[in-house]
Amino acid sequence: MRTSSKACVALLTPYFLDEMSNILDQDKKIKHSALADKVFNKLEDDKFWKTVELPNRQKLPADLDPEQLDWILGPIVQSGGKFDLKWQADSDNDVLHPGIIIAAMGLRYKSYCSQIARTFMVDPNKSQESNYKFLLAVHNLILKEIRDGATIKDVYNKAYSFVRSKKPDLEKHFLKNVGFGIGLENKDPTLILNSKNTRTLKDGMTLVVTTGFSDIQNPNPQDKNSKVYSLILTDTIRVTSSEPVVFTGEAPVDVDATSFFFKDEEEAQPTPKKEKRDSRVGAVATKNITSTRLRSERNTTVDEDADKRRREHQKQLAQKKQKEGLAKYAESTADENGVEVKKFKRFESYKRDNQFPPKVKDMGIVIDQKNATIVLPVMGRPVPFHINTIKNASKSDEGEWSFLRINFLSPGQGVGRKDEQPFEDASAHFVRSLTFKSTDGDRYTDIANQIANLKRDAVKKEQEKKDMEDVVEQDKLVEIRNRRPAVLDNVFIRPAMEGKRVPGKVEIHQNGIRYQSPLSTTQRVDILFSNVRHLFFQPCQHELIVIIHIHLKDPIIIGNKKKTKDVQFYREATDIQFDETGNRKRKYRYGDEDEFEAEQEERRRRAELDRLFKSFAEKIAEAGRNEGIEVDMPLRDLGFNGVPFRSNVYIQPTTECLIQITEPPFMVITLEDIEVAHLERVQFGLKNFDLVFVFKDFTRAPYHINTIPVESLEDVKEFLDSSDIAFSEGPLNLNWGVIMKTVTANTHQFFLDGGWGFLQNDSDDDDAEEEEEESAFEISESELEDASESSEEDSEYDSNASEEASDEAEDSEEEEGEDWDELERKAKKRDRESGFDDDEERAAPKKRRK
Repeated sequence: MRTSSKACVALLTPYFLDEMSNILDQDKKIKHSALADKVFNKLEDDKFWKTVELPNRQKLPADLDPEQLDWILGPIVQSGGKFDLKWQADSDNDVLHPGIIIAAMGLRYKSYCSQIARTFMVDPNKSQESNYKFLLAVHNLILKEIRDGATIKDVYNKAYSFVRSKKPDLEKHFLKNVGFGIGLENKDPTLILNSKNTRTLKDGMTLVVTTGFSDIQNPNPQDKNSKVYSLILTDTIRVTSSEPVVFTGEAPVDVDATSFFFKDEEEAQPTPKKEKRDSRVGAVATKNITSTRLRSERNTTVDEDADKRRREHQKQLAQKKQKEGLAKYAESTADENGVEVKKFKRFESYKRDNQFPPKVKDMGIVIDQKNATIVLPVMGRPVPFHINTIKNASKSDEGEWSFLRINFLSPGQGVGRKDEQPFEDASAHFVRSLTFKSTDGDRYTDIANQIANLKRDAVKKEQEKKDMEDVVEQDKLVEIRNRRPAVLDNVFIRPAMEGKRVPGKVEIHQNGIRYQSPLSTTQRVDILFSNVRHLFFQPCQHELIVIIHIHLKDPIIIGNKKKTKDVQFYREATDIQFDETGNRKRKYRYGDEDEFEAEQEERRRRAELDRLFKSFAEKIAEAGRNEGIEVDMPLRDLGFNGVPFRSNVYIQPTTECLIQITEPPFMVITLEDIEVAHLERVQFGLKNFDLVFVFKDFTRAPYHINTIPVESLEDVKEFLDSSDIAFSEGPLNLNWGVIMKTVTANTHQFFLDGGWGFLQNDSDDDDAEEEEEESAFEISESELEDASESSEEDSEYDSNASEEASDEAEDSEEEEGEDWDELERKAKKRDRESGFDDDEERAAPKKRRK
């Protein structure tokens, strides 16, 4: 189902999205059915499935078989005021209308089904943007309510109540159900998510969640086809004990990603009167005053003095890093630089002959599940082979005979594999495979399946063992006996523990803290002060929860084998509000007094929560002062948006870290662990960039924060520079996997060759090329240069001459201005005759919000 969902995402974004935006950008006319056929035929394009990239830059699984993909819905394209959110009809023959455009589709892969639908808005007005944001809020609320144990009707009723309380005018437009069950069947009629279904959701159920509003009246229609519109979001999910897994989550849903702007805001406004130009404004300044400004344009002004200061400081930091690298890795070996030396592992199945399974007497193939061993008859004797020595097993048929081939691991195999198998003596003779022949094909099929399952379980067990290697067993918590410990009650913990989600309490003891669940005395989490690296308090200002967050030195196990280095205690900052209509107080009071009181009460409650949690965090720091624990708070004013995982979140710096602790998965990066930072995709025309952190521990994978808005670029640079972090920038994304392999292979040689200087050199070369291009552009504009020189002469004359001469210069400048306008009109006329429009050229690259 994951694969079918990823295939849906690939067809919708990027393929359908790019096709639609190109058609609208070039002002082409295309029917809904024709556009849907383009998407339909793409299913047969094998090259597309091998090369397509999802919005998060990941490719589809390598083992994807396009032959197994099949349509279960659509593709359906709707626009122009005619919308059917029940998908009862195929795409019609109406022409694609630039307004509200809905695209929906569903695929089946290896019998498992998935569906997806998105709404795209072209030049939306304020009302449409507001309603779409509300749709997104309702959709997220439904996803939040769907969990193991929830009743279907309760999920729908909470969403309906939310719509009725927040936007009652949209209540009648809300869909009668918000989805249905999906899996082997396209639609499970027993799992319709409506207000009447009393079934309980279970962990592992797969659903299609559809949130929508149909036939909304547009208060500001652009034309007759824009009077009515609909909005919808559809995702395929899996129910879990906490938040659901959204299989189609790679397809973006936020307003910036689904909004397109092709027209100017000032297009409908009357042409303003021509203003008298100041004589001090030259021709170059006149050129910079454009007649169009798109909504997507943003202010990215660079402070030249601050930039110059940063460059000097960064040069010093780069030199310092280079010297430290040469000194630290002066005589390093590859082993010390992070290249793990794999050791030969011995596997013992049996110590004595009497431990063999009794069935070996029959001289057949025996699968010993208990000892993870396959016993094979070789030359009349049972020979045991541990599952870790076997590569795979396959069964084939030739005539009436069936053949079972068992392949073993041996040197020379698996070229390019991630984990090359080491051998005690690679020059020895090895048996690469054994083949057995029989007329019992069913038994060979069963044996091959058992070997495959045994191999899978062995790999899984080995991976779990590897994952738990860095988990350190903590000392026991020393409880306070002679007095009552400090307690923070009614708080939730993340990661969540097993069972029902109920609030517990946090207690401060002699050498650590303990979270105790009220469900059972065994459900508790102990955190020792010696294992605490950072302690954060985040107030509930601008947030829905107040948080105490602990980042650990070594990971611990919470619940059912959940390994984590971050433990969080939080409480929700808002209560459900009730409208007490008809009470006695309302009889004698009019206006908004009750609402004002409710707002003041919420402010008081938030302030009290902040005070309570901050006080408890300070008590933790006081109890653990011997371990150097201090309370750190995020600096919201210095934060920026980014995508460290899959969702766009608000990232905030603290005194020692860069964090995002509002929603899981959490992000805590200690600044002192960072070796260098690199800004990717920094180039003119792009609206966002990426940030990559390389850690001092080169065996640790670089950390990526993607899709940071370009208006935050200067703030991010200033933060990095003020934190003494050496950074560089470049126009492209780098292959950090290859780079880090080069670094760890021979770190000493890496720093001898210049270390991280290659990142800065690329940035300098790009800057030099940009300066050369700009210089060439200015020289080629001879008329603009002449006008600029004329303007400079006039300015000098104005500053040195008398008042009377200045007036004459102004008259002269006005005449020159009229001549320039005449030249500009002629140039525009020539552009129109040649089919080129300067305004269109400026608007085209900025057609889409990102």
